[in-house]
Amino acid sequence: MNFRQRRPSPALRRWKRSAAAVAALSVLVLAAPPEAVSAQSSSADYFAAGRSIELLGEVYREVKENYVDPVDVSQLMYSGIDGMLDQLDPYTALLDESESAELDELTTGQYAGIGITISLISDELYIMSVIQGNAASKAGIRIGDRIVTVNGVKVRKQSIDEVRALIKGVSGSSVRLGIARNGIRGVRDYTLSRSEVRVSTISYSGLFGSTGYVGMESFGERTAEELRAALLSLRQQASVRKRPLSGIVLDLRGNPGGLLSTAVDVAGVFLEKGSTVVSTRGGSGDSGQVYATRITPVEPRLPLAVLIDGDSASASEIVAGAIQELDRGVIVGEGSFGKGLVQSVIPLPYDHVLKLTTAKYYTPSGRLIQKPIRREEGSRNVLAVQAPYDSTKVFFTSRRRKVYGGGGIRPDIVVRAPERSGYIHALDRKGMFFRFANHYVADHAQLREPDLQGGHLFGAFKRFVADERFSYTSRSQRMLDSLNVVMRKEYGADGERFSSRLGDLERDLAQKATSAIARDSLQVTAAVRREVIRHYDELAARRSAIEEDPVARKAFSLLEDTNSYRALLRP
Repeated sequence: MNFRQRRPSPALRRWKRSAAAVAALSVLVLAAPPEAVSAQSSSADYFAAGRSIELLGEVYREVKENYVDPVDVSQLMYSGIDGMLDQLDPYTALLDESESAELDELTTGQYAGIGITISLISDELYIMSVIQGNAASKAGIRIGDRIVTVNGVKVRKQSIDEVRALIKGVSGSSVRLGIARNGIRGVRDYTLSRSEVRVSTISYSGLFGSTGYVGMESFGERTAEELRAALLSLRQQASVRKRPLSGIVLDLRGNPGGLLSTAVDVAGVFLEKGSTVVSTRGGSGDSGQVYATRITPVEPRLPLAVLIDGDSASASEIVAGAIQELDRGVIVGEGSFGKGLVQSVIPLPYDHVLKLTTAKYYTPSGRLIQKPIRREEGSRNVLAVQAPYDSTKVFFTSRRRKVYGGGGIRPDIVVRAPERSGYIHALDRKGMFFRFANHYVADHAQLREPDLQGGHLFGAFKRFVADERFSYTSRSQRMLDSLNVVMRKEYGADGERFSSRLGDLERDLAQKATSAIARDSLQVTAAVRREVIRHYDELAARRSAIEEDPVARKAFSLLEDTNSYRALLRP
């Protein structure tokens, strides 16, 4: 998401909640491009809006007074607003007080808490990561600990959101956690003081051979500052090793984006000052802008590879598009998500905000990053004009290399990350890797590398999975089971006969599934190894994952091969 803050007007502060739907409608009417609106059409639009609002009020009144069951009138109005905004795009939304607070946390990377992340696995609430330097880490709480109570209240039946709300609070206040740990009997109470937790958007940075690596998870208020610090640290590390940096890998895979201004500043770390990064075009008069770098770059010439995938969106695509089109570096990985819409955050009464799409952004050459939005068949067409998309249209970089439109950023070098099998997905969904690591840590006070060798670790994991009575049914087998059920219901006795004929197929599928699981043993072992390491040292686990990553390895080898790198940037 890309956000631009807008100050609330005095009139806005005087609105009542019921005006929210009217306000959103009014914004849509006023957002039409001036050149496309004559005085006559504008008058017709206002008449249509007034008629629609009157109709909405009448429907609301009739439902409230005459519906067969009691209606929560507040939730009814909210659902109407949600339904209206859903017709525009997936990113325009009304956020209530709690959702607005979450949005602030995402953009600032800061909240009042104790520095942990939590997840629900097999109906138990586990600590998934601990942020160093905060209350939880100082108290000795670690990954894999299970939260039993919060302030004396059992949390086993509560949702994740409810527990988060209990743990978070005002800075300086206290929270009491009842913690259980594998290998230790009973529940231990921890009384922790909440404080401001700062979450870095840089997930990992380090040297791999002569190449620097920086992984970035989102674009928050301090991301550009954190990136500059990471790059300077890499320079210092290389100097200590007495070997010059051969290049930088900026990993934006899985990065959903964030602040537009931060995307410009991140690009400015690598681009010459004054370089155009992105432009926006929208309906209102102030939405058409060109954004250029304003800072002195840290690394304007060092070879650069940017990693993207199908989950790289928004600000990630702005940075990748600018780096590609200004021929500053090479894009490696898979095609990006294709989210090229700018949201303005508009304050509303009662601590609500409207996250409204007000513009689309374009790369320096004029490519629209936004992919076509698929709408359900039969849905109302509320947009008066829909721009065409052409995936074959050619654009050119500054050195006249060809790039293509149609949404998203296409990499210069396509490298696909290996897909996880259904079996590994099933293990992960059941928390098998995580829970095995918990047991492993309880039995091993220290991490020893020989214990992590493939055969030994895989054997221990297989025994654990068997003890937990984990079973796996492949997608093909599930479909066959469904077919059997349908045939029995639809054809009765004949269905039983048909089903018996599928016996051979069922046996073949079972054999195939067994073979597939055997083939997955290396991937399973790698996943188990990473999770065990993570329980001891999260940074070490991240480094291990990067070393085994084929996309990152391709980028490292490219940056070490100067001739190949330069050849890719020639037309």
